[in-house]
Amino acid sequence: MVIRQRHREGVEALRRTVEAAGRFGVKYLTVFGFSTENWTRPAEEVDALFELMRLYVGRDLERLAREGVRIRMIGAKEGLAGDVLDIIERAEKRTEQNTQLQLTVAFNYGGRAEIARAARRIAEEAQAGRLDPAAVTAETFDAFLDTSGLPNPDLVIRTSGEQRISNFLLWQAAYAEFVFLDVLWPDFDERALEQAIAEYHRRERRFGGVAGEPAR
Repeated sequence: MVIRQRHREGVEALRRTVEAAGRFGVKYLTVFGFSTENWTRPAEEVDALFELMRLYVGRDLERLAREGVRIRMIGAKEGLAGDVLDIIERAEKRTEQNTQLQLTVAFNYGGRAEIARAARRIAEEAQAGRLDPAAVTAETFDAFLDTSGLPNPDLVIRTSGEQRISNFLLWQAAYAEFVFLDVLWPDFDERALEQAIAEYHRRERRFGGVAGEPAR
């Protein structure tokens, strides 16, 4: 089937991107593997996406571990099959000491759902008397997000020619630079990543302030 083939090519694109990111000196890379909205796709396609995740981790985990890649999954655990949860736990445990590149995979993830989870956890902490609602700041909220402990993204690359954020890292990308590429994800390669990084370096980042130093 064409869909399954393109998903397999998407896994190859992920492999190329991780390798290229390491060569370009990228320390943190986050990829969107499966969104909360993807559950509405045909069951066969959803099954194919899960099977490819199993294939990628099963085939590449030891290589990634040897190359110093640390794997972290973000997203809701509810609704995931037991073997998928086992794969996630195994990948995170096997690579938890690595420091060369942090690969974060957003799986069963949606930005709005993540924010709602964080708000719910803060409310539970406040209700239990462990957190003063008046003391909640943006930094407090950061600590309750799936990405707690990770830096906010400097660059968000949107493939496929679409010019929308698609519910990805809504909170974290507040001051990220966005680069929109016409290339489809299965065709994404080192050249496309280099193009996006070059565009990022041409930007001037002001974080809501006045003009200053160009992006570094």
